[in-house]
Amino acid sequence: MRNWLNEFNLTHPLVIAGPCSAETEEQVLKIAHELKDSDVSVFRAGIWKPRTRPGGFEGVGEIGLKWLKKAKEQTGLLMGTEVANAAHVKLALEYDIDVLWIGARTTVNPFAMQEIADALVGTKKIVLVKNPVNPDLSLWLGGVERLYMAGIEKLGVIHRGFSTYEKTKYRNIPEWQIAIELQNKFPDLPLIIDPSHITGDRKMILEVTQEALDLNYDGMIIETHYDPDNAWSDAAQQVTPDALKQIFIDLKVRKVNDISDEFTQKMAKLRANIDVLDATLLDLLGKRMKVADEIGQVKKDANVAVLQNNRWNEILGKMILEGEKKGLTEEFVLKMFKAIHQESIGHQEKILNS
Repeated sequence: MRNWLNEFNLTHPLVIAGPCSAETEEQVLKIAHELKDSDVSVFRAGIWKPRTRPGGFEGVGEIGLKWLKKAKEQTGLLMGTEVANAAHVKLALEYDIDVLWIGARTTVNPFAMQEIADALVGTKKIVLVKNPVNPDLSLWLGGVERLYMAGIEKLGVIHRGFSTYEKTKYRNIPEWQIAIELQNKFPDLPLIIDPSHITGDRKMILEVTQEALDLNYDGMIIETHYDPDNAWSDAAQQVTPDALKQIFIDLKVRKVNDISDEFTQKMAKLRANIDVLDATLLDLLGKRMKVADEIGQVKKDANVAVLQNNRWNEILGKMILEGEKKGLTEEFVLKMFKAIHQESIGHQEKILNS
């Protein structure tokens, strides 16, 4: 599966970049020319834009493919766009689009994925699958498998984050551990980060892209527009071509081919995994303490004491057993949950005494 990526013969991660949406011929050509002499290998532009609710801009349609074809002729860049059904695939192939990706709203639907796989049977084009909107690794891999079974050899995946009801600093939370698990199971499947959709904020593009490269991702797909504030879709997450080029300069890319540096590479990747897991632990602990705050308020309203020994002993016994299943010693589990319990009591006491 990785051969298509190796054939680019790049000295840096693969870069796919361009506007969220193709708006006009002038816009497409202007941005393509600004990206021509940079690290960008594939120019991207949305032709069909699936909107959550009706009434928004849903793309220019087939005419945009003509603009992409013209941009390819003038710049030599490969062209990429999103396809969501068999009709899109048919048109994209007719206009010789080089890279087709399948969006998160489509990946979540096995029927749609099968329809696209059937339409792509035997293609030599590069096909990338974005993670589904919900955090489901099996669903993500299922989409890839349908394409592979259709004889599509040039495959890869795009990590664009997952939808959540929670309000976080991200537009779509990364859930890095899911992408890491996929990467560990299928190391030959190229993994590309989509920081634009994960962040929803151009100020965070560099930060998230760097985190992905530290985890040994193979490339990035970034939305760029010469006038992002006035873009017809997803204005807040698009960067200017000049800002994008500065990101390329600021990114720190680890060596991947220096055999003598193999130990350092392995340690850097493992430590990056640890960093992700530690951040996840802190996030979960923060959420746990918010629940403790709610419990404290309920106890205050009912004039009930903070410490409930029966409940605490029940939790501790259960966690020791669960910890053993995961290779954790009883001593460690006791220390950890005693610390968590003490922090929880502190939160509740603060509420009772407020």
